[in-house]
Amino acid sequence: MSWAKANRAVILFDAAYEAFIRDPGLPHSIYEIPGAREVAIEFRSLSKTAGFTGTRCAYMVVPRDLKATDGAGVEVALHGLWNRRHTTKFNGVSYPIQRAAAAVFTPTGQAAVRANIDVYMENARIIREGLSRVGYTVFGGQNAPYVWLKVPGLLSSWQFFDQLLRQAHVVGTPGSGFGSCGEGYFRLSAFGLRENVEEAVARIAAKLPAR
Repeated sequence: MSWAKANRAVILFDAAYEAFIRDPGLPHSIYEIPGAREVAIEFRSLSKTAGFTGTRCAYMVVPRDLKATDGAGVEVALHGLWNRRHTTKFNGVSYPIQRAAAAVFTPTGQAAVRANIDVYMENARIIREGLSRVGYTVFGGQNAPYVWLKVPGLLSSWQFFDQLLRQAHVVGTPGSGFGSCGEGYFRLSAFGLRENVEEAVARIAAKLPAR
């Protein structure tokens, strides 16, 4: 926070996966960190927590304390600017989607969301432990619904993608798609049915063990 203040920077914090955090020592919101209300905007999405992908339903938190500096060095409050922009440029989410979003925050909706996330986190455990057993170096799958693995040998992430698809009939995401630092790594998702996840892990273990 001190760096952002010193450099007059605004932190854009994506909290789309906060509901997957299980470690009590990790914050669910950037605003749990002192001083964040003065330098940060937080994005919240229902796509990953409640299956709203494609409905364009999300929200942002722009604190009234947050200010930015314009080209002339003048400080301006971003809350009012964002409110003006949003109310003039955006027609809003459709009413059926709004009602569905409201239902997410009821006790019944929250219980359903937690049950779904429990399924995904169990899938992540199956992927993480299953690939570890056959020699892969894996990361993640804890506090997040994705498992990353180190591509074995000298393969690029796209070469491993092709190998995985052709030999095991499993699809994942090459790390290089996330930028140059992702090269040499590969991402698998825990979103899906448990039986499909178990089948995918079994295929990888049988067709492409790392050892």
